[in-house]
Amino acid sequence: MTRGSDYRLVVRRGSRCGGARVVASMLTTGESRAARFGFIISKQVGTAVVRNTVRRRLKAVCAEALPRVPEGTDVVIRALPASATATYAELSADVNRCLDRLGQVRP
Repeated sequence: MTRGSDYRLVVRRGSRCGGARVVASMLTTGESRAARFGFIISKQVGTAVVRNTVRRRLKAVCAEALPRVPEGTDVVIRALPASATATYAELSADVNRCLDRLGQVRP
């Protein structure tokens, strides 16, 4: 996702699941297109280097989960400050738990 209006729509109208390191919001649009992911990583997470590292890890986690997410779904993942010190495995566990909990992920 690239537009702020898309982010706002998903965060305000979508289902939400929170964890220790991330908060995921998901909205099914019903459109026939691939699922889209967006990331919100504020300056509270850390310096630019830390934020970019967290973003790259989250993008890799979402790339692995993409085949299991139904088409037409928008997902916004907001990184919390605890994600700065989290490992890839911890971020992956949090994101996958949220996706499973929202009930939108296919096995």
